[in-house]
Amino acid sequence: MADKHLSSQFDSELNGVSSRVMEMGGLVESQIRQAIYALSQFSLEAVDQVRTMENRVNAMEGEIDHELPTIIARRQPTARGLRLLLAFSKATANLERMGDEAHRMARMVQSIIEGGAPRCLPSNDLRVAADLASGQLRKALDAFARLDTKMAVAILREDDLIDR
Repeated sequence: MADKHLSSQFDSELNGVSSRVMEMGGLVESQIRQAIYALSQFSLEAVDQVRTMENRVNAMEGEIDHELPTIIARRQPTARGLRLLLAFSKATANLERMGDEAHRMARMVQSIIEGGAPRCLPSNDLRVAADLASGQLRKALDAFARLDTKMAVAILREDDLIDR
């Protein structure tokens, strides 16, 4: 009976971390959309929103990174659980990097606006690339939530479209 109790506690902790990783992913997705909006509309307000979201994304990564070793030490998970916790760690690190890139884009938009640079950008190309990247992130989060390896492999194949 004690094993069941510990297992359900571990499952609850895994579900909690998974929910926060997905929340972080949604925030990064919003951050990317706002950065693209800032670029297409030359909006300093959107730049500020990206900056605010960046602070929250960084905080979430820190919170999750702090919790994972605690769960490992407390629960001593089997190989499957440990692999999942490591996947959460990798996912949060990658999401944080995506957020950094969105923030970097927003800073560049701010420089363009403040520098009075021409406002003629290839907006159609930017929108297509942004839609591809956003869609791929959404699919990746969905695959991660479902632990769907087939979907993950398909996403890797789609990455070539964004590169082009």
